[in-house]
Order: sequence, then structure tokens, then C-alpha cells
Amino acid sequence: MKRNLGSDYSPLFFLAALGAGGLTASFFMYPMFMIPHPDTAMVTFGHIWPVLTGGPVIARVLLALDLAAIVTFAVLHFRLLAWNIREYRRFRRTEAFGKLLRSNNEITLMAIPLTLAMTINVFFVLGATFVPGLWSIVEYLFPGAIAGFLAVGIYALRILVGYFARVMTTGEFDFGANNNLGQMIAIFALAMIAVGLAAPGAMSHHVETNAVGIALSIFFAAIAILLALVKLVLGFQSILEHGISEAASPSLWIVIPVLTLLGITFIRLSFGLHHGFDQALSTPGLFVLTASILSLEILFGLIGYAVMKRLGYFRDYIHGDKGNAGTYSLICPGVAFFVFGVFFITFGLVKNGLLEPLSPAYLAFLAPFVAVQFITVRTLLRLNRRILAPAT
Repeated sequence: MKRNLGSDYSPLFFLAALGAGGLTASFFMYPMFMIPHPDTAMVTFGHIWPVLTGGPVIARVLLALDLAAIVTFAVLHFRLLAWNIREYRRFRRTEAFGKLLRSNNEITLMAIPLTLAMTINVFFVLGATFVPGLWSIVEYLFPGAIAGFLAVGIYALRILVGYFARVMTTGEFDFGANNNLGQMIAIFALAMIAVGLAAPGAMSHHVETNAVGIALSIFFAAIAILLALVKLVLGFQSILEHGISEAASPSLWIVIPVLTLLGITFIRLSFGLHHGFDQALSTPGLFVLTASILSLEILFGLIGYAVMKRLGYFRDYIHGDKGNAGTYSLICPGVAFFVFGVFFITFGLVKNGLLEPLSPAYLAFLAPFVAVQFITVRTLLRLNRRILAPAT
């Protein structure tokens, strides 16, 4: 990859590592929801290994390919994370960093805690998939996960509070340059932290761990929802007044991962309250929730696609020579749409008896989401070759 970018670096390059980590989690969805694991909340090595070694030939081949994809994108995630950390440290010593701290783009620093939260998720995916017996000590890991996500959350709040303190005291926010939804990256980061904290809240069998995970998840989710309302209104007002910025037009799709993360957060909180606090779990309610969120994702997906198509964004930034760090914001919406599609099929349709797992109808519903996943994979690899590969 390119080295020593200096002033040409942008914190949005962290989105490349984020996308690779998201794809790691997306390929984990297949064993997670297609291999039975009635004794644990997550599929584990103990469930995967028998299928890999003794299942039907087609299942063994597909599972082997899936595991290879998980490893490939996890390695890519860590490689891109290390590259970003190194380049960001050099960027901090340039004048461009000082200018960033005095502009709307200061909010792009939220890409860092966003990516670090994804890194914790990648570790959990790798542990559950490849470490035998890990679930037997998972109750000891949950407090560590809470501490990790909380540390990332505190880092995110420091960036966010400092940003708001500056723009509120100086009035330096540039509404003319806010003609996009790029500011939503802060909400994206908070939602990623919220969904991570919701996992121990949903899966732990100790009510104290449940309570801490749920309470902290609600804290970050509530902030994300409040700020989302503010940023969506301000962003759309500027877009409607000035037209959307061509380079930042993919930001219209940032609503998709935010909706996915908040949706999964609410699902996890429902399960945590169910088995930790005896709250009744409504499967029809899960159908309504997942269908509603998926509907909004489709709406923003269609609007974003139409806008970018009209602006020639795909031609110029993916297939042309205009690609930049912000182009990586195309990856997470594709990942998020696939992931929430699987959640809709599982919790909205299968749990309500509307689909039989792995039936022809199940696979037909899954097919369009799989197509989006593979388009996303192809896009990430293409962007890496065009933007990050050193010039020959």
C-alpha cells in the first residue's frame, strides 16, 4: 500500500479497514444463522467443526469457502487498521491536521473509534469461529468486551464533545459545506458502540452483566438517535438548498448502517430483557421492527443510488480516476444491508413460521442480499487496487 501520505491522508481512510471488518462479520452470518446452535447464543467452533468434517459435501465446501472469506477479510482488516494508525500518526504532524480541526471535517475523526469498535467485533467473530471451547469461558470475556467498547465510547465522546464545544462557541460550522450526510459518521460510531455493548446484555447469563451491558448500550443508542434527528434535518436542509456535494453523495447511504446497527441493538436489548429480566418477547414485534427498518434502508438505498447515478459517481469514483478516501463509505452500506437482510429473514420471517430455514423460499429471499454482499466485496477490492496500491 501507499506510504507516507502526509497531508494527503484523511481519517476517512479508516473506512477501508471498517469495510473489511464488516465483511468479516457478514460472512459469519452464514454459520451463525444456518448452523443449529441451540445450546449457545452464538454459533461456535463446536458447532462448525462437525459440519466441516462430517456434513454433506456441498455444506462442507460452502462452509470451507465461508471460513476462508472470514480469515481473508479479518487479515485485511488488521492490515488496513495498522496502515491507518501509522499514516494517521504522521498526518497529525502536518498543517493539514490543524486545518481539519478547524473545519466541518473534524467530525471525520469519529471514523477512528468507529473502526476500533469493529475491531472488537472481529476478534469475537474469530474467537467464536476458530477457538475450541471458547464459549465455556465467555462469561469471563463479556466484562472485558464491555470495558473495551466503553473505552472506545469514551474516546468517541471526547472527539464529539470537543467538536461540538468548538462549533458552538466559535460559530465556525459551515452550513454551505454541509450539503451531505457526512456528519452522520458520528452517529454511525455511537451506534456501533451501542450494538457492541448490547451483545453482553443479550447473551450473558448473569443479570449484573446483562444490566451493565443494556444500560450502557441504551446510553450510546439514545445519544445516537438524538443526534441522528439533528444531523438528518441539518444535512437535508443544506442538500435541498445547495444540492448535494458530488464527492460526498455516498453519505446518503450512511443511514443504512446506522439503521442496521440500531435495529440489531433493539433486537439484542429485547433478548437481554427477555432472559435477564423476564420481559415477554414478541416475535410479531420483531417482524414489525425488522420489516420497518429494512423498508427505510431500501428507501435510502434507492434515493442514494438514483442521486449517485445521476451525478455519474459510480462511473467517476469507482471506475474512473476520482476515487478518494470518502469513496470507501460505499462499503459499509452494502455490508449493513446484507446483515440486516439476514436478520429480517431470521427474526422477522423464520421466527414467525413464515419461512422454513434453508428451504427454496428461504434461499430465494436471501439471494438479493447475497448479491449485494458480493457486489460490496468486488467494490472494496477494486477500491483497494485503485486508491491504496502504490503507483507503478
